[in-house]
Order: sequence, then structure tokens, then C-alpha cells
Amino acid sequence: MYTVKLKKNEEKRIMGGHPWIYANEVLKIEGKDVQGSIARVESFEGKFIGYGMINHHSKIIIRIISRDETPVDREFFFKRIKAANDYRVNLGYADNYRVVFGESDFLPGLIVDKYGDYLSTQFLALGMEIRKDMIVEILTEIFQPKGIYERDDVSVREKEGLPEFKGTIYGSVPETVEIEENGLRMLVDLEHGQKTGYFLDQKENRDNLKFYVKGKEVLDCFCNVGGFSLCASKYGAKSVMAVDISESAIEMVKKHAEMNGFTNISTLKADVFEQLRLFRSENRKFDVIVLDPPAFTKSADTVKEGYRGYVDINTQALKILNHGGFLVTCSCSQHLTMELFLNMIKESVQNAKVDAKIVELRLQGKDHATLIGADESLYLKVAVIYNE
Repeated sequence: MYTVKLKKNEEKRIMGGHPWIYANEVLKIEGKDVQGSIARVESFEGKFIGYGMINHHSKIIIRIISRDETPVDREFFFKRIKAANDYRVNLGYADNYRVVFGESDFLPGLIVDKYGDYLSTQFLALGMEIRKDMIVEILTEIFQPKGIYERDDVSVREKEGLPEFKGTIYGSVPETVEIEENGLRMLVDLEHGQKTGYFLDQKENRDNLKFYVKGKEVLDCFCNVGGFSLCASKYGAKSVMAVDISESAIEMVKKHAEMNGFTNISTLKADVFEQLRLFRSENRKFDVIVLDPPAFTKSADTVKEGYRGYVDINTQALKILNHGGFLVTCSCSQHLTMELFLNMIKESVQNAKVDAKIVELRLQGKDHATLIGADESLYLKVAVIYNE
């Protein structure tokens, strides 16, 4: 086993709950083992800090997985995965939800999502990759799934020295999987869908539209496959217009509307930035507008540019929002902090020259809980804004 000794005072952040140790925080490494193995981590004074998965090829050289002396073996992983699932089940999750959320479930680099009888996984750290077979065994033991699909077609694996990959790793997986979300029938494409197939983190926020849409004209921007649109229709919207630049996403919205018997959802394939300006030129307004864009900033060095994009899109939306209407605005970028998110809203309101107030501030779903001490796990911010 490797023993990793930290430089003086570098353990403070780790003791505060953060699970990552960077290579430049390490004083020395003693012992021998293989990459991805479990290493013992000690402070400069020799105090035990925890066990972590080691990878010399990554800037994150250690990912803490345990803070006590418990052996990190198969039983350890079984108990961790079962505990993560039990937490969700006890909150009422059943058909589709995030089972394991990496560091937040003390299983760094592992993502497991449940879609009905199927699981979708990501192994984002070397330590999890070399334990893949064991983890798949545990998942089949706990869930008895019909199939498990791996969605490791993500660039973050390159930082771990791992190739991108996607494919079925257990059983068989159909082209689409039907799930029930918020009482609605939906199809999920595990191979081509967003993230592991679908944006599960917005489930509760989509359902939250029930407070705002009854009898209203709703505009759903960046609609993806229609989660917000369907909930708006379900909860009595007068009309819903779903806008996305993706032709495949628009086709799925139509399919989902048909599956659920909704006839008040129209679709529009368009660039949202351009379409909002076109609506304004046409003096077209809406009672409720949903903005759920992709992350405009995915790294620390693009925050300023991404911030301007958020301000622009929110300003344009507020300009076509009726008085007495609601804007539901989202950011899924961890780099746009809550402070920046609130500043963005303030600047957008000022630019649009409207009088507005924040009705709600919301986060990602309870199955994506944030690990205290690891701000990276708090990424989704949602605000409901009322236009006076």
C-alpha cells in the first residue's frame, strides 16, 4: 500500500470535508502498489487522514473514499452503494433516480442512474475503473437489472488517463427505456441521451411548475426532450411552446406529448437567443418562461464569457414576460456560483428595466444532494422570478 504524506497544513481542507488531494499538496509518497489502488493518507505530522484512490497521472492524485480505518474491500463498496440507494428509496424514489452521485455518496468518480429496470453508469476515476467488474456485480446483486449501460463518452476520463467508451456492460439494453416521471410517460435513450440518458436532476423542479402554470401561456426554452413542457401541460397550462435547436429533441417532445395525450404543446426548432429577440420584435409575450440552458461556462477561465451569456438570455426573456408572469431560470454550471447566479439575475432585471422579485431559490434534486465541504457538487441553481 502507498502511504501519502501531505505538506504542512494541507490537510485542513480535507478535514473540512473536501475529498480531493492535488499532486502539489503532497510532500512524499512511500511504499509500492498499482495505480488506482487504495492509499493511506497522513498529515505532515503523521496523523491518519483517510484512505483514498491514487492516480499519479491525474492532478487529483488522491480521491478520499474513507475517513476511518475500515478496510476498503468488496463489502465496503457493497455497503456504500446499498446505503446510497437506501437513502433515495427512503425519500420515495422508485422508478428513476440517481443511485450514486460520486463524491456526495463517498464513492468518488462513480455515477449510477436508475431508469426503470435498467442502470446507466459512469466510471470517471481510475480507482473506480479498475473495480468496474466488482461494482457491476454489486449492482446486479442489489438491483437485478435487465441491463447496465456505460456512458463514459466524457472528456473528463482523459484527465484520469482513461479512454472514452460507451456500451452495454451487463445484460441487454433496448434502444429506448420507458420511465414514469412526475406521473408522465417518457422515453429515455441511454446511448444517445444527455448525461447518462436524461436530466434526472431537474425532476422536482419540473414538477414545481404546478404552482405557476395553470391557465397560462408557457414558453419552454432549451426544452430538450420536454420535461418542463410536459409538466406545464399536465398542470393546466393554456398553451406550451417548446423551443430547442436540436431536431431530435423536438421530435422527442412531440412523441412525449402524444404518449401522454397532450394537444396543447407546440414545438419550434430554433436558436433560443435568436428566437427570444424575434419574439420581442413581434411583440409576442408569455406568462411563464422556462430557461434551462446547457452550461455556458464549463471551466474557471470561461466564467466571464459564460456570465455574459446568462445575462443576455435572461434579459431577453424578461423583456417578453408579461406583467404578473414568472421566469424559471436555471444554471447547471458549478463555476457560476450562487453569488454569481444572483448577481446575474440582478443585472438581467436591471437591463430589462422591469420590477421583479425572487419567489424561490432551488437546487438539484434530493437524489443529487451536495456534499458539504465540496462545492463542486453544488452545481444546479434554479430561481423563480416574478415580474410585477
